[in-house]
Amino acid sequence: MHTNPFDRDDIDFAVLTNAAGQYSLWPHTIDVPAGWTVVFGPAPRTDCVAHVDENWSGPTVAHTDGVGTSR
Repeated sequence: MHTNPFDRDDIDFAVLTNAAGQYSLWPHTIDVPAGWTVVFGPAPRTDCVAHVDENWSGPTVAHTDGVGTSR
């Protein structure tokens, strides 16, 4: 049986951020998607979670002008 890589504790992860300041925990075995940058790792999942807890200030919402264009 295959396990979802996002649910595994036995592989390293990276912490990613995007231009909107959003964070993501990302399995190191999967290519980083366009628009995201590695800011921590690769490291054990618990270290990555600790990094997010220490550096993330809360939800970030993209602002739009009402017609779907980000400002």
